[in-house]
Formats: sequence, C-alpha cells, structure tokens
Amino acid sequence: MATDYERGRVGLLLVDLVNENFSEDGNAYSIYAPEFERLGTIDSLKKLIAGVRQRKDVPVFYSRTSFTDEDYSSWKHVSGIHRQMFDNRLFQADTWNTEFYPGLAPRPGDVVLPPHKSLDVLHHTDLEFQLRQRGVEYLAIAGVSGIMAVESTARTAMERGFHVTTFTDAIAAPGGLVTYQAMMRGLNMVSHRVVGVDDFLASLDKAAR
Repeated sequence: MATDYERGRVGLLLVDLVNENFSEDGNAYSIYAPEFERLGTIDSLKKLIAGVRQRKDVPVFYSRTSFTDEDYSSWKHVSGIHRQMFDNRLFQADTWNTEFYPGLAPRPGDVVLPPHKSLDVLHHTDLEFQLRQRGVEYLAIAGVSGIMAVESTARTAMERGFHVTTFTDAIAAPGGLVTYQAMMRGLNMVSHRVVGVDDFLASLDKAAR
C-alpha cells in the first residue's frame, strides 16, 4: 500500500530551520509568525524531530539556504523570490541568520547538506546521493516555505521515484489560510501522503512491527 513504509527505508528532510525564519530576531520571522502560531509549526517540528530520533533507523537530513556577497551582486537573472531575498539581504552566508534555530538544530549523526541557493534541494545539493547511500526510498519533507522549497523538492523527489510524504502541521508558508489551502492542494498533487506529525510517527511504529 502507498501508505505503508518499509522499515529502514525512510528518511526525513528538514528545510530551512534557521534563525532567519524561526527566531523572533530573524528578518523573515514576521512573515511566518502568524502561521507558526495558527498551525503550531514549531511544536510540530520539535515533536517530529524528537519522534524520528527515538526510532533511530530514520536518517535526518538538514538543508538551508545561504547567499554570499557575490551572489547578491552578480546574478544576472534574478527571479521574483530571489529578488525579495536579495533586496532584503536574507540568508546571508556565515552569519547568525543562517545558523540552525536552537531546538530544531542538527545533532551528531544527522546529515547537513551543502547550502541550496535556489528552491529545489534535490537539484541543488547532493541530497539524492546521500539518500541512495542510505537506502532511503520514502522521503518525508518538512519545514519552510511550503509553497517554495518544500513543494519544489517534493515534486522532484516524486519524479525521481521516491515515495514522498509532506505535512499538514510541520510546515508553513506566508499568506494565511488561503495560501495554506492552496499549499495543501499542491502538496497533495506531488506527494504520496500529506499527514500530520502524529499520523506519520504512528505509521513508522507500524512499519517497525
């Protein structure tokens, strides 16, 4: 069944859990804060990460965006989302802003990927190589933004033959309920499952039996 996982074949990708997005002092926090509160995103992410680590056989992958001074000044073709980031100097490399948010940060044994400069983590990092090396076939993706990096990566993962899970709660995007509803429609098109954290963890337990 598409809703069943195979033990030892599941991985979790966490996207852009950095101070820029999750700390009250981050430059992007204000655009996410209402949805973080409405959805309980931060608590859901904490529950997801802790639950996966307790199960021990699910590798955790971290990805983050960062840009250098050269990136900000030298790109010839700058998309709308990159213009917003560049104009506001978001995700500046080697600063506090691109450090992982405390409480959601990697631990020894987690895989920290090279920074991605565009939306699709699979296309712009060695994530697929890392997944294949660990035998991951079922990829769960959480984090922000749900309508940008999460959806882009989920779509590519589906097209490359992975079973994709995305979340209703361990996720957020700017724009309130209307954007959230559109995000859920989009994720349901490119994912094999769109579930809450509790249901996902229960499915892992089922696979372990």
